[in-house]
Amino acid sequence: MNKVMLMGRLTRDPEVNYSTSGGDQLAIARYTLAVDRRFKRDGDQTADFIRCVAFGRSAEFAEKYFHQGIKIIVEGRIQTGSYENKEGQRVYTTDVIVENQEFAESKAASEQNSQKPVAQPDEKEPTADAGDGFMNIPDSVDDSGLPFNF
Repeated sequence: MNKVMLMGRLTRDPEVNYSTSGGDQLAIARYTLAVDRRFKRDGDQTADFIRCVAFGRSAEFAEKYFHQGIKIIVEGRIQTGSYENKEGQRVYTTDVIVENQEFAESKAASEQNSQKPVAQPDEKEPTADAGDGFMNIPDSVDDSGLPFNF
């Protein structure tokens, strides 16, 4: 099974091209998602930059509504490929072919986040509200009081 789900922010506005196939135009949108890593190690980047490709109506939707900095969720499949560049070298590619995409935050939250820098998780003490709609559970809470156990 080849299935991937990502949540991240667009690094720039989507690039949209139109391909003519059998007389019909097909929209092709390409964008890169910055997906935060769960843990930060010294000297390592804190995000992975993952290329995504959407076709047809999904591409048209991305062109109309997606812009740099917006937080989205992408569902799709990984596709690898290769080509020979102008220097004759083999270049390998990995893309996520988008099957479903949607907003991960409200328009107001998106506009608010684009106006102020986002703090890294280890730069400040956790608060009760993590800003993503979930509440951090303090270490002092006994697990037996939670409605689920792992």
